[in-house]
Amino acid sequence: MSEMIALNNLSKWFGDLVAVDRISLSVGRGEVLGFLGPNGAGKSTTMKMVAGFLEPSDGSATVCGHDVVKQPVEVKKRIGYLPEGAPTYGDMTAHGFLKFIAEIRGFDGVERDKRIDEVVEKVILGEVMSQPIETLSKGFKRRVGLAQAILHDPDVLILDEPTDGLDPNQKYHVRGLISEMAEGKAIIVSTHILEEVEAVCSRAVIIARGQLLADGTPEDLVARAPNHNAVVVSVASENVRSAAQMAKAMAGVQNVEILNGPDGSARLRVQPKNGSVLVAPLGDALKAANMDIQQLYVERGTLDDVFREITKSSDKKEAAHA
Repeated sequence: MSEMIALNNLSKWFGDLVAVDRISLSVGRGEVLGFLGPNGAGKSTTMKMVAGFLEPSDGSATVCGHDVVKQPVEVKKRIGYLPEGAPTYGDMTAHGFLKFIAEIRGFDGVERDKRIDEVVEKVILGEVMSQPIETLSKGFKRRVGLAQAILHDPDVLILDEPTDGLDPNQKYHVRGLISEMAEGKAIIVSTHILEEVEAVCSRAVIIARGQLLADGTPEDLVARAPNHNAVVVSVASENVRSAAQMAKAMAGVQNVEILNGPDGSARLRVQPKNGSVLVAPLGDALKAANMDIQQLYVERGTLDDVFREITKSSDKKEAAHA
C-alpha cells in the first residue's frame, strides 16, 4: 500500500488560536480514512491545508510525494476536493458548471463530454443538469459538488461531509460510490455521522482541540468503548442481588453493575477483566443456581461511546491545565 498523503507535525494557528496542533499521519492507496471530531476540532482546517486552500503555519503535508506549499499545482492535479458547503456558481446550470470544471482540469471536446456523462451517471444528476444550481435542493447541490470532485478521476479525494443534506437513499448511494472508488485512491472523509464511518471507512482518527487523539480501524476504536464485551443478563428481580454476588466472585470479572429497567426489570452488566470471555461461564453459573435467565448478550459498544469518551477526556485535560 503506497503512501498517498503524509502529514508531519502539521499545524495551523490564527493569532493566538491553535486550530491544528502538530498532526502527523499518513494515508495509503486503498484506504478510506474517517476524520472525526467535534465542531471546531480542526478537521476542516486540516483538510484545507492538505488541499492547498490554506498554508500551514508549521510542519508539512505531501500528496503523492508533492509538497502542498512548494508544489501546489502538482498537488491540485491529484486531488478531488469537496469542501464544506460545496461552494459553486449559483447562476450556472449544473451542466455548465461541470463543463467549466472539466475545462479548467484540461479536458475539452469528446473527452470533456465523456467525463461529464460518467460523473452525472455516478452521482445521479441527470434530471437537474439544465437547472441553475441556485434552484437545486441542498442534496442536489451536494451531488454537484461531489461530481466536480471526482470528474478528473483523482488519486486522492478529500470529502468534507459528503452526505450532508442527502436523504437516506442518496446517502446509501454515495457511501456505495465511495466504497467503489476506494481501491485505487486514498480518501479522507470528514463526517459527523458515526455510522457512516463503520459503513465506508477502513480506518478512523479522532481529533479534538486540533490534536490527534485516536487512530485505528473502526473495530479497534469500538474496542475502546467503556462497555465493550461487557455481558448483560436479565434475571427475575428477586434474584438480581444474588446473581450480582455470584458474578463478582467469578474469575475474570472486573466490575458488576445492577441496572434497573423502566419496566421494573432487573439486569446486571458484568465487565470483563483483561479480555476475559464471560458470557458462557456466567450463563452456566446462573443456570446451575436455578436462576431463570430472561436475556443474555454481549455488548459491543459503539463509536459514539468512544467518541464521547475520548473528546470528553480531552476537554477535562484542557480544563485542568487552564
